Amino acid sequence: MNLNLKAQAQNTYDAIVVGSGISGGWAAKELTEKGLKVLMLERGRDIKHIEGYKTATNNPWDFPHRGRLTNLAREEYWANVRTGYTANEEHRHHFENDKENPYLEKRPFDWVRGYHVGGRSLMWGRQSYRLNPADFEANAKDGIATDWPIRYEDLAPWYSYVEKFVGVSGSRDGLDVLPDGQFLPPMEMNCVEKEVKKSVEKNFNGRHITMGRTAHLTAPQEVHTSLGRAACQYRNLCMRGCPYGAYFSTQSSTLPAANKTGNLTLLPDSIVSEVIFDEQKGKASGVRVINQNSKQVTEYFAKVIFLNASALASTAIMFNSKSDRFPNGLGNESDELGRNIMDHHLAVGASGDFEGMEDKYYYGRRANGIYVPRYRNWGKDKREYLRGFGYQGGASREGWASGINAPGFGAELKESLTHPGKWTMSLGGFGEVLPNRNNRMYLDAEKKDKWGLPLIVFDAAYGENERKMRIDMMNDAAEMLEAAGLKNIEPRNDETKHLGIGIHEMGTARMGRDAKTSVLNKHNQVWGCDNVFVTDGAAMTSASCVNPSLTYMALTARAADFAVKELKRGNLA
Repeated sequence: MNLNLKAQAQNTYDAIVVGSGISGGWAAKELTEKGLKVLMLERGRDIKHIEGYKTATNNPWDFPHRGRLTNLAREEYWANVRTGYTANEEHRHHFENDKENPYLEKRPFDWVRGYHVGGRSLMWGRQSYRLNPADFEANAKDGIATDWPIRYEDLAPWYSYVEKFVGVSGSRDGLDVLPDGQFLPPMEMNCVEKEVKKSVEKNFNGRHITMGRTAHLTAPQEVHTSLGRAACQYRNLCMRGCPYGAYFSTQSSTLPAANKTGNLTLLPDSIVSEVIFDEQKGKASGVRVINQNSKQVTEYFAKVIFLNASALASTAIMFNSKSDRFPNGLGNESDELGRNIMDHHLAVGASGDFEGMEDKYYYGRRANGIYVPRYRNWGKDKREYLRGFGYQGGASREGWASGINAPGFGAELKESLTHPGKWTMSLGGFGEVLPNRNNRMYLDAEKKDKWGLPLIVFDAAYGENERKMRIDMMNDAAEMLEAAGLKNIEPRNDETKHLGIGIHEMGTARMGRDAKTSVLNKHNQVWGCDNVFVTDGAAMTSASCVNPSLTYMALTARAADFAVKELKRGNLA
């Protein structure tokens, strides 16, 4: 008995953070800086900043298959491959092997994962936008799903707080639809993008083109350099891991900040199977963990638990956390757990050729593009569908690869490949997906993974609203490029893609105003178990059409501040 008590004491912390990705890193940083002893549990292997980025400085010829996808990789990384933009040789090691980590599909869903310290913060697209005030009111206004329990004003100071630490480069545009923030200087548009911007804003009232707001340091401040971060080197090799710390990741930013406090313990290879619920206290007492290598089971205890394993993984943990109080999963009295899967729908837009400016080029490989903020169903514009979309894209000149199928040989052909090709520009839409409780995930009752945990089953798809929106997303893109004088315009609308392709999965443990229609309250606490907080994508009540990671960060910082104050008041212990 005394040995058990001693072991429990050794495994007891003030707070436990499950997951080390974008939101988990923020939870660890905030809780440790506020004086709590924190255990961060990561299911995957450790990746050290700089030394762990094993392909970061490789040349193209250093890869055995020159970066191409092999037949074996195509088989093992089938979900990644299906999206069309992951699993190549340069950064495949940052993505999860789908064959070794299977899931089930009642309807197809593309689940792209990164099981390692830092999670998908090492591979994310880094586009960083605030939701706008109307986004927080949209569900109530449209009479769908459930209302957000917070408004923009509740999150605005936390957006500013995280932007300063992250280092978001962008321009302040004064647009209601795209709130300004605390920005570093924006990256520069190239000459064709500037020309297209001028034409679009002249010919289309209410449409704007701005530089992408991205988590890359263009002018590092002391808060960044003190952690060893430096300015972006314009290599555009970001998914390999950035040894300069120029883009925001757990490794470059929140983890070193948390480590500075001396209050963080990081345990990789630790798969959290469930949250342990204390029936007598009506609170969570800790988590049960499976070592991914030895399969040994260990329990860890804390007064506060933050679930940040990613939207779908956090929800799976909650489903697996059954008790007399929660027979259908932690916080699932509403039967909303696992429901309302949202993402952003894409693979729609247009591209074309720009004639002229052949004497101009650009410097470096800018890891960013332009952004067209939402304009549909905004102001006086009314469409046959709800919500709207934005575009990401950019202009560039063709490189030597344009000559792969060109006629010729010898010195003349080689000489021609040393000259840049024509200018092209593309606009790719990012559209909002509505919450729909029939878009769901759940755990299979019989099929298990190699650690004995139930497999996730996906049953989700785009709806009629998304299909109607895509028509405008395609036609509007072509229309803007045509108005800017581009030629050979090719509209596209690939309807074969599935939910998950945006890698913005969210909504499966949504925030709300009561336990009958939601899983979390306005402070991201689980209804009926208020010392468990969920602040990753699972918490989202609606999706907006902008990249969501900045919102996860702001929600996490806000919830951590609240949790520590409540802990000091004695309300969570």
